[in-house]
Amino acid sequence: MLVLRGGRMEHHLFRDLPRYLHSGDVLVLNETRVIAARIFAKREPTGGHVELLLLRPTHHGRYDPHATRWQALGKPGRRLQEGQLLSFDELGIATIVTVREDGIRDVEFALNVPFEEFLARAGRLALPPYIHNESAEAQEQYQTIFARDPGSVAAPTASLHFTQSVFDALRSNGIEIVKLVLDVGLGTFRPMQGERLDEHVMHSESFSIPAQTRDAIVRAKSEGRRIIAAGTTVMRALEGSAAKHGAPASGSDETDIFIQPGFRFRVADALITNFHLPQSTLLVLASAFAGRETIMRAYAEAVRREYRFFSFGDAMYIEP
Repeated sequence: MLVLRGGRMEHHLFRDLPRYLHSGDVLVLNETRVIAARIFAKREPTGGHVELLLLRPTHHGRYDPHATRWQALGKPGRRLQEGQLLSFDELGIATIVTVREDGIRDVEFALNVPFEEFLARAGRLALPPYIHNESAEAQEQYQTIFARDPGSVAAPTASLHFTQSVFDALRSNGIEIVKLVLDVGLGTFRPMQGERLDEHVMHSESFSIPAQTRDAIVRAKSEGRRIIAAGTTVMRALEGSAAKHGAPASGSDETDIFIQPGFRFRVADALITNFHLPQSTLLVLASAFAGRETIMRAYAEAVRREYRFFSFGDAMYIEP
C-alpha cells in the first residue's frame, strides 16, 4: 500500500491501514454485490454466438430481479440490431428492442425460470478484460467479503483488500464503520473517449445511503472528525449526494457526477483506492483529490517499486 499524505509517500502493507486512521474517524464502505452480468446467447435462427453485459434495468435505477427489460452492452455489436431474437436454450429468450447512439441496447427477456436462477445458470461475473483467468476461484475473489446488496457489474475494487483482521483492528482503534450501496456500472468503468475532460459524458449510477450512515457522517463532520471513503464508488455516492443536496442525504438516488480537478469536496477527508487505468475517470478523480502532479509522482514511484495496478492490484491511501 502506497500511503500519500500531503504529498509525502510511504510504503506499507494494507494491514497497516489502521495506524493511519484516528479514533473517531468514520470509514464508509460500499456493500454492493457483483451480479453475474456477463451472459452468452445464440442468435436465432443462425445459432451464432453473442455476448451481453447487463448494466441495469431499463425502467428502474436499482437492481430488480423482477425487471424484464435491461440495458446491456453487446458484442459483436453489428450482430445485435433491433428485432434480433436471442436464445438461452431451455432458460428462455430475449429480444433486442432498441439500439441507442452510445451502443447500449434495451433487451427484453422472456424467461422460463426466475431471473436470479437465470443469472446463476447462464451468467458469469464480468471480470476486467486484463484478467485472463476464468476460474471459479477468480470469480469468487472478485467480490468483497462484506458484499450484500446485488446490482453491480464490476467490483468496488479498493474494498477487495479488506479482511476480517483489518476490520477487527479498525474497530479496536475506535474507527466507526458504516455502509452505503452504489451499483457500479458504466459511470465507473467506461474509459474516456475524447481528448478533453469536458468531452466525456458520464453515465448515471444508482446509489442508496441509509439514514444511519447519513447521520454518522453529519455527526462526525459537525464534531470535526474525518470521513474516510473506501473507494472511488463511495466517493461518487457521497460527493454526488452532497453536490445535489448540500450534504449527504439518506435514501436512493442517482449520480452522473464527474469529479475532476477544481471540484469542491464536501464530505471525504481521505480516500482508499487502487491504481487506475490511463484515460479513466477514476484516475481523474484521484488527481482531483490529491492534486494531479502529486498523483503523477505517486504513480511513477509505484511503477519504480513494481506495485501491482488495476482491479487485483495494490492500494493507495490518500490524505490530501
